Amino acid sequence: MNKQAQLDGLRVDILAKNICPELAAQATQLVMGDGNLDADIVFIGEAPGKNEDEQGIPFIGAAGKFLNVMLEAAGMVRSDVYITNIVKYRPPNNRDPTPDEKQAFWPYLIKQLEIIQPKVVITLGRHSMEYFLPGLSIGEVHGQPKRIPFGDDHIVIIPLYHPAAALYNGGLRQTLIDDFLTVPAVIATL
Repeated sequence: MNKQAQLDGLRVDILAKNICPELAAQATQLVMGDGNLDADIVFIGEAPGKNEDEQGIPFIGAAGKFLNVMLEAAGMVRSDVYITNIVKYRPPNNRDPTPDEKQAFWPYLIKQLEIIQPKVVITLGRHSMEYFLPGLSIGEVHGQPKRIPFGDDHIVIIPLYHPAAALYNGGLRQTLIDDFLTVPAVIATL
């Protein structure tokens, strides 16, 4: 079975098992992910926002536009990477996803990664970072690659600030860009 068929199967499974019914009831649609299914890099955010919920594609609002700028600065384009979130439905009023919501979607995120098989996972923000690197603070480890056990092997996690944080806090903008520009070198060493 090809990767797209496997990912489509995950979507069907989430809908059939009615994962997070309270989120599903108020969301427009399930937002699984977007991009290259053979990508070396997978970006993981926390949950869809308003634009993402309406269009069914992650990171297409203001934070997504900033992500595109950073990709370009690092010599990449969106079609080179795969982008998803831990939680696949938009939380009401763009609130943070709850621990229970993240836990409910976690197995599906892991399956997405097993299907795509990236070399590097870039977590965008603390919500996605904390599941891969529990107990660490994004302020202390942002931009630092971490090799962790994953399945029968290992995977490299690079925690970054969420692009939205840089939009609200101008001081983080350059930090995020600087961290982002190290990604191609990390990929090259793998």
